[in-house]
Amino acid sequence: MAAVSGAALNPAFWNGKRVLLTGHTGFKGAWAAIWLTRLGARVTGVALKPDQKPNLFDLAGVAALIDAQVADIRAPKALDAALAGREFDLVLHMAAQAIVRTSVEDPIGTFATNVMGTANLLQALRRQPALQAVLVITSDKVYANNDAGTAFVEGDNLGGKDPYSASKAAAEIVVQSFARSYFPAVPVGSARGGNVIGGGDFSRDRLVADIVRAARGGEAVVLRHPEATRPWQHVLDCLAGYFTLIEALATRPDAPRAVNFGPRPGGPEVTVGELATLGVEALGGKPWVHRPDPASLEARALAIDAGLARRALGFESRLDAPQAVALTMDWYAREAAGESPLGLCVEQIEGYEALANRDLG
Repeated sequence: MAAVSGAALNPAFWNGKRVLLTGHTGFKGAWAAIWLTRLGARVTGVALKPDQKPNLFDLAGVAALIDAQVADIRAPKALDAALAGREFDLVLHMAAQAIVRTSVEDPIGTFATNVMGTANLLQALRRQPALQAVLVITSDKVYANNDAGTAFVEGDNLGGKDPYSASKAAAEIVVQSFARSYFPAVPVGSARGGNVIGGGDFSRDRLVADIVRAARGGEAVVLRHPEATRPWQHVLDCLAGYFTLIEALATRPDAPRAVNFGPRPGGPEVTVGELATLGVEALGGKPWVHRPDPASLEARALAIDAGLARRALGFESRLDAPQAVALTMDWYAREAAGESPLGLCVEQIEGYEALANRDLG
């Protein structure tokens, strides 16, 4: 078993790697693009244009850092055109419809993106001759959840009562099928991350983004389920886990093919209401208000066990929930004060790397 190292990444592995990153225009994808380029990777992004303003992709000028291609993964011909003439060593598939409430409003579009989009990408990758590893990002919500609050492990049953969760569980089955049928020599894995927070998320119906919009507009954020619990994780912890896993897939035959990434066990648990309180206090907003939604399909309790990442990869998150919230709100406060969004991302990436290297050294 590897020694637990937290998040120290290997720049020598990433330097010069040709990386296909889908979903680079999203919140998490933009952070990934910035970090990968700093590690020396040659990144090609494939995604739709951002669907809201503001967004981190535009604010941080990510298009200037990578080879950014606009294509819809639901359209095989458009995807093939975006990949034409390009070869890749590694693939990080993050493109998705990632909002639960949007999936309830548009289930067919959600399944088209998250299931068929994943299948379309894997089909296109069959024509890539130099692949070393493929990592598909799914979700902590892939498990059949009875709201008991039990932490799910990778071998638990897949499921999902809302279309988003079900689509991500179905994507896991697509990944397993393609891996076994068409990629006998290329490791194809999936990563199941917790609820990710961080600076630069302005998405609709995302808690942190809602808190920020309310604070900046002088309004009170409305919470549907303030008692709900989630495995909150800072975006840098989550991405470090993804990067660690795909490096293992590319270099170790014993690397696991499906891995949870979430907070350290035994850390402080933060409810939706507590996170909102921390955010409101940091940004100087109004106290949140509770407005129940009896028709909501969202799980009240969700927890994942990240023990496999620790045992098999030597990886565990470095930031607990209060630290993740503090780092997130610091980003938004300083961005609102006029600091460079890209500069803030780089500063936090460098601080995170320094933390990992200090612990190692």
